[in-house]
Amino acid sequence: MSILLGLDIGGTKCAVSVGEEAAEGIRILRREAIATPKDQRTAMEAMLALAGKLAQGQAVAGVGISAGGPLDAESGMLCNPPNLPGWHKLSLTRMASDALHAPSVLENDANACALAEWRWGAGQGSRVMAFLTFGTGLGAGIVLDGHILRGATGDAGELGHWRLSGFGPSGYGKAGSFEGYCSGGGLGQLAVTIGERYCQQGMAPSYVLAGAYDAKTVADAARAGDAAALEVFRVCGESLGRGLALLVDFLNPDRIVLGSIYARCSDLLTPPMEAVLRAESLPRSLAACSVKPAALGESIGDYAALALAKQAADKPC
Repeated sequence: MSILLGLDIGGTKCAVSVGEEAAEGIRILRREAIATPKDQRTAMEAMLALAGKLAQGQAVAGVGISAGGPLDAESGMLCNPPNLPGWHKLSLTRMASDALHAPSVLENDANACALAEWRWGAGQGSRVMAFLTFGTGLGAGIVLDGHILRGATGDAGELGHWRLSGFGPSGYGKAGSFEGYCSGGGLGQLAVTIGERYCQQGMAPSYVLAGAYDAKTVADAARAGDAAALEVFRVCGESLGRGLALLVDFLNPDRIVLGSIYARCSDLLTPPMEAVLRAESLPRSLAACSVKPAALGESIGDYAALALAKQAADKPC
């Protein structure tokens, strides 16, 4: 039986996964990670050698390569992404196909995660699905009838760039942006600003006393009843609702899947998010759309690369 090979390229580490299709969708057989070499050719040669070892002589049906953009999916090249400077003018897909004797696909990591959630996760059965990363930053992938929507330049889905207000936490280089309010960095900024206000009122939040402003610490404080931490998640949730209302009215999706921080903090974010969604969205469009936390968990990067491998394997010759 042939296998699928997924290469997940990150700024600090790269992972190679071997998967096979199964009744439940996909089964990850083997996986190994390495530190990301700075030079792209060296990095690809190391990953392809690791992929060949993990394949264990089995036939490879397709290879998927997931990486942060910008990139040119058609040529299989990265275009100097911020987390991989100097990665350009080399076709990663050509290198992979030549080394592993299988068709290869390169895709933006948010798009790849969207495809994985559509195929095997919380997006199963949807026709028009949007996936929002909601992690370190806020990126998105859109899947229409099983196909990734790339846009004219491959940049479709950059919702984090939307400005939700003229003043607010900064993300994507914009104060008050969607990413500024709804990302790990944005939550940290909100925690600092709101925490300072509570300190000035003589009510230092527990996370301030602990000196930690990360999403987990603030979420733990909110669940323990800390008023400042609850306000952080209320503001974040309301902002998430405003951004999703724009998406609902414009795209008319039947499913929105939210990853990372939302999946771990949905109990705190869902009530304020839903209140704003009901107030701001077209009722008919909202009634047709369900919002769900991502289902593939911490392994979504591996599933994303394998979803691309499946796409490569299914491509007509």
